[in-house]
Amino acid sequence: MVGPNGVGKTNILDAVYHLSFGKSYFNPVSTQNIRHDEEFFVIDGEFQKDDREERIVCSLKRGAKKIIKRNGKAYDRLSDHIGLLPLVIISPADRDLIIEGSDTRRKFIDGVISQSDKSYLQDLIKYNKVLAQRNSLLKYFAINHTFNKDTLAVYNEQLNDYGTKIFDKRLAFLETFIPIFKEQYIAISGGREEVSLSYDSKLLNDDLLTLLERSIEKDRALQYTSVGVHKDDLGFEISGHPIKKFGSQGQQKSFLIALKFAQFQFIKARSKTTPILLLDDIFDKLDEHRVAHIVALVNNENFGQIFISDTHAERTEEVVKQIHQTYKLFKL
Repeated sequence: MVGPNGVGKTNILDAVYHLSFGKSYFNPVSTQNIRHDEEFFVIDGEFQKDDREERIVCSLKRGAKKIIKRNGKAYDRLSDHIGLLPLVIISPADRDLIIEGSDTRRKFIDGVISQSDKSYLQDLIKYNKVLAQRNSLLKYFAINHTFNKDTLAVYNEQLNDYGTKIFDKRLAFLETFIPIFKEQYIAISGGREEVSLSYDSKLLNDDLLTLLERSIEKDRALQYTSVGVHKDDLGFEISGHPIKKFGSQGQQKSFLIALKFAQFQFIKARSKTTPILLLDDIFDKLDEHRVAHIVALVNNENFGQIFISDTHAERTEEVVKQIHQTYKLFKL
C-alpha cells in the first residue's frame, strides 16, 4: 500500500491487526475506532489457514460489547480468539516500547506468549482480576478505617498462585527469545553493536507471597498493590547502556525491528503457523544497508503473507522486487 500520509494506509494494516487480536494496535480504546458521528464499526475479513477458509467479523456498537465472530459464530470470550491468526506488526509506534513505561514492555511479552499459550493468557486475566479485587479491598480499608489481615491473605494466596505461573513462563520465554533476538539484530545491523535484553522482576529474589506480606504496610498507605508480576519490566541495552539514552534513531529502529522479527520466529516455531507480517512505514530513517538486511531476512520461505505500507512507491517497488514472492502494489 503506497501513497502520501493521511490516505489510510495504516488503517488497512490496523484492520488486519484488529481481526487477529480483536483490538486496534494504535488505539486500544475501542470506541475511539468508531468514526465521528457514526454509531458502530464492522471489520470483515476472510483468511486461509491450513487449507480452509476462516471468516472473521469484528464489530462494535456504541454502548454495547464488542463482538467477534468466527465463521458466523460469536465467541463467548474474546480471549478465545487470540492465537487463531498469529500476526506480527512492525510500526513507528513501536518506539513506545523504548520511550514509554514498563506497562508497554510487559504487554509486549504477554502478547508474544499469549499467541501460542492459552493457559498463560487465562492466568494473566485471572491475576489481573484478583489484583483489582485486592486493590479495591485496600481502598475499602482506608475509607472505612479498618483492616483485616486474613481477608487480604486470601487475595495474596491467589496472586501468588497465578503470579508464580506467569513469572515462570516469562522467564522460560526470555531464555528462548533473547538468543533469537540477538541473532536478528546481528543480521539487521551487520553485528556492529552488542545488544541485550534483561528481565527486571522482584520475583527473581523472593517468592511473591513473601513480597506481598512484606509490603502490607506500604500497600495500605498507597491503597494499591505495589509488588507483583504487574510491576515487572524488560531492560533494553546497547553496548551495556540503556538504548533509550544512548542509542541513535537508526540503532533504536534496528533494535525494535529485531525484537519484532524475533517475535515472528518465536511464534512461528511455537504455534506451527506462519504469522502474517505487517510492515508499517518502516523504511524511513533506515540506511540502505539496514534495509537490504531486512529484505534479505524476508526473502526466504520462512515468511508467508506480508503487508507493507510506504509513502514512496518507487522505494517500495524496488524493495519488493528483491523479494522472490508475488506481489501486488496498491496506490492509494
